[in-house]
Amino acid sequence: MGLFDKARQFFTKANPAQTIIQRESGTYQQTIGTSQNYLLSFQSLETVNRGVSMVVEAAASLDYDVKESIGEAVAPGMRKKQLQTLLNFRPNPYQSAQDFRQNIFTDLLLEGNVFIYWDGAFLYHLPAAKVVIVTDEKTFIKGYKYAGVLDLKVSEVFSFKDVSNVSIYRGVSRLQSAIGSIRTLTAMQELQENFFNNGAMFGTVFTTDNTLSQVAKDKTIANWTQKYNPKQGGRRPIILDSGLKPFPVAQTSFQEMDFDAAMRTHSSRVLQALGVPPILLDGGNNANIAPNLRLFYLETVLPITRKFTSALERYFGYDIEAVTSTVSALQPELKDIAAYHATLVNGGIISPNEAREELRYDKKPGGDDLRIPANIAGSAANPSTGGRPPQDKPPGSDAGG
Repeated sequence: MGLFDKARQFFTKANPAQTIIQRESGTYQQTIGTSQNYLLSFQSLETVNRGVSMVVEAAASLDYDVKESIGEAVAPGMRKKQLQTLLNFRPNPYQSAQDFRQNIFTDLLLEGNVFIYWDGAFLYHLPAAKVVIVTDEKTFIKGYKYAGVLDLKVSEVFSFKDVSNVSIYRGVSRLQSAIGSIRTLTAMQELQENFFNNGAMFGTVFTTDNTLSQVAKDKTIANWTQKYNPKQGGRRPIILDSGLKPFPVAQTSFQEMDFDAAMRTHSSRVLQALGVPPILLDGGNNANIAPNLRLFYLETVLPITRKFTSALERYFGYDIEAVTSTVSALQPELKDIAAYHATLVNGGIISPNEAREELRYDKKPGGDDLRIPANIAGSAANPSTGGRPPQDKPPGSDAGG
């Protein structure tokens, strides 16, 4: 350890409010109970499933570029090439990079947290719902406990979380703000299922002037259910005796309730909570799809991947960035960036290697010199030099001639 590192370590002070924060937050920070509801909605509601899948697939499709070391790391000793392999090809012996990313980003959306275990050679996903954070009164986190039985050190696990207004340790699911719409969609779906499971008979009773015994009532109901249920065809002639007369209880039909419009409204709210423009699921030949797809990447996908790279940079100590050059929705922006850097290089403001570094390309020999543009008045390197450049005189020529 150098003299500067020793001095910085000596003068580094812990957060004086951490003791109070730890006491108010509690020793253990675990998943909130509603995360299970979000998982169930992901399994049963088409809108939640599709919206979450769009964000997860888009974020998981991006590879990562690893540059030079940027300082101290929680887990030192990682080689650049090894980290590139872990992030882009083989995070562990049992998963592809795509499967690994899908797992962690699904956890981020549904549970609000991501926990990754590092065994010194490979990366493993820890299901966030089973991870408990053990807080520390001096630093920040003392350790982790998985499934209530496995204790893990801070040096073995790194994590990142979504936005939370409740805890500085754990994030919350993005679906929390849309929980009202999710419950409404679930209730409407159950009502539709019950409507058809009950034979699509909505609010009909039978009236009679006679008094029927309980046995007669039960036989009448059983006979009606067996013979005249629309699920069984419902085309038999109906004979009503004993003075029975049908009487509709509800005057509003299922079609008049306009479920489709209400479901579209609540589905749109769920998609907005996830950060997915609803127009992307409408399809069709719409001119607004391209800008909304670009907005989807800039405001939803890239911020999520930045959470991941920030956690990786702190843990492994390398400059890491998501590669967006393969995303067609961002190509116009990349074209503008390329033109911008070309103008700076040709204008002599930055060197070619400086531009290559910003665009995350390797430096080239001889690319550190500025390109000084020349003009008809002289040279930009020496503005006092002007006029016509000097020319060599032909042999034997006379200056006065």
